[in-house]
Amino acid sequence: MTAMVEEHFEHTLEKDQRIEPRDWVPEGYRKTMIRMMAQHAHSEIIGMQPEGNWITRAPSLRRKAILLAKVQDEAGHGLYLYSATETLGADRTDLTERLIDGKQKYSSIFNYPTLTFADVGVIGWLVDGAAICNQVPLCRSSYGPYARAMIRICKEESFHQRQGYELLMTMMKGTQAQRDMVQDAVNRWWWPSLMMFGPPDTDSPNTAQSMAWRIKRHTNDELRQRFVDMTVPQADILGVTLPDPDLRWNAERGHYDFGEVDWAEFKQVVSGNGPCNAQRVEHRRRAHEDGAWVREAAAAHAAKRQGSIA
Repeated sequence: MTAMVEEHFEHTLEKDQRIEPRDWVPEGYRKTMIRMMAQHAHSEIIGMQPEGNWITRAPSLRRKAILLAKVQDEAGHGLYLYSATETLGADRTDLTERLIDGKQKYSSIFNYPTLTFADVGVIGWLVDGAAICNQVPLCRSSYGPYARAMIRICKEESFHQRQGYELLMTMMKGTQAQRDMVQDAVNRWWWPSLMMFGPPDTDSPNTAQSMAWRIKRHTNDELRQRFVDMTVPQADILGVTLPDPDLRWNAERGHYDFGEVDWAEFKQVVSGNGPCNAQRVEHRRRAHEDGAWVREAAAAHAAKRQGSIA
């Protein structure tokens, strides 16, 4: 029986078909998928904080509405992804507790502060742009619930990127102070955006197996290069300078060359020592504790309803 289910699993991957919750999977595959989806879900929920910080201070009702809708979308993404982990037997409460106890990670990008309103636009353009590069191939991930969730998430992330770029275009047509604000935000977010794709392939312990299982379709470095190639022309149209003196077109490669990421900084942030790590996790902890009565009330109502139906 074990040999049969293992053969079915391998055959499904070879045919480039979806693994579904009803299917047997190796324990390593199950743990990898839970880790990956949980990290993604945590990132969506923690990612609400940097932009949510600007909802009440946005300069117009239109900008408030746009930002509020975006933060609401991110909450929905987190819920989709936590639900996907549950199809593999994970417990949502356990995952949340692992996050606030520092046992599970989220994207390093969300540990940087949003100092000005221009940061909101740059997050939409660069951070969501990097997310799209990383996540569109995941629509073809071998695990069905994750792949299907990513289709809707990517559509909404694409809308977020356009919103961010439109905000920056508006600011770049404004005063010199506004243009300086945009350039300053680009300077601060460019390198952390490149870090979003994870460590270089030579230092990525999970990439090879994830690609063998067809969870991922491209390596970290391939996706990082794709993002740079996509973003440089957009920066030219926007009228900002990307803060990399080594950035230039390489006709022989057919790609842009770019400088070395500060991987020491990346490791510091991922290890919990970034500018806002403690603040982000503490805020999530307080929200979890403050919401305990809501979860208890919902559970009691569900139990009462189930009893009346029985």
